[in-house]
Amino acid sequence: MWKWECEEKPKGVIVIVHGALEHHGRYGWLIEMWRQNGFHVVMGDLPGQGMTSRAKRGHISSFKEYTNELSDWVQAAYQFNVPVFLLGHSMGALVITRYLQEEKPEIAGVIMSSPLFKMKHVPPKHLNVLTHGLNSMTPSLKFDSGITSEMATRNEEIWAFDAEDSLFVRKVSVRWYREIVQAIKIATAGPGEVPDIPHLIMQAGEDRITDGSTARSFAKKLELSELQYKEWPGLYHEIFNEPEREDVFQYALDFVHNRLRSLGFIMEK
Repeated sequence: MWKWECEEKPKGVIVIVHGALEHHGRYGWLIEMWRQNGFHVVMGDLPGQGMTSRAKRGHISSFKEYTNELSDWVQAAYQFNVPVFLLGHSMGALVITRYLQEEKPEIAGVIMSSPLFKMKHVPPKHLNVLTHGLNSMTPSLKFDSGITSEMATRNEEIWAFDAEDSLFVRKVSVRWYREIVQAIKIATAGPGEVPDIPHLIMQAGEDRITDGSTARSFAKKLELSELQYKEWPGLYHEIFNEPEREDVFQYALDFVHNRLRSLGFIMEK
C-alpha cells in the first residue's frame, strides 16, 4: 500500500482499486490529477498482481483476498479524518461492490470505471466446464488471459508502457478465473445489498473487455438515493487512459465536489 499526499489541506481521500492483470504503476497520471486537485490518494497492488509475490502472479486462493486488502486500504484512508471515496476500475469496481455488500463501510462516494460485471472474453463452453474440475485438482494451473493493451485503450503510450512492463500479468490461474466468475455472480445477484452510498458509474461506449449492458442493468437495480450513470461513446475499456481522459477525470471530479458540497466540506461560492 502507498499513500500520495497533496500539498495543501486535503478535501478528501481517494482509494483507488486497479483492475485485473495490472498494478498501481499504471495509475501515475490519475494519482497526480487527484493530488493536484487537493486529494490524498491511497492505493496498493492487489494480491497476485504488481509488486506482490511473483510466485503467485495471476493467482488467488479466494476472492476474499481482494476485499480484505481493500479493507486495509480504507482503514488507512480513515486516518486522514476527511471524507473517503472509492474509485475502482473494471475488476477493481467488482472488488469494491463485494466489499460494500459485505462490510457496509462509512464512505462518502463510489466511482466505478467500466465495472467488470460480465466478461466479454471467456473460455469456450467445453473448456469452461473443464475449469470446474481443474479448480479442484490443479487450481494454480495458468492459461493466457487473452487480453491485450490494444483491446483496453486507444492510447499508444500505454501500449508502449505495457509492452515493457514486467509486472503486467499475462497468465491467470484456473482458481483466479473461477473466483472472478463466482464474485460476478454474487455481486450482480445482490445490488440491493449495496449500502446507500452515492455512486458514479462510468462505462466505456466501445468496451472490448467487459459487457457494458450489464453495467447499465446493474445500475438500474441499485437502490440508492443518489446515482449517476455516464456512458462515454467511442471510448475503450480504460476510460482514464483514453485520449479523452481529462474530460473523464473532470466528470469524476465534479461528482466528488458535489458530494463534498452536500456534506458541507466545500462551501458554495
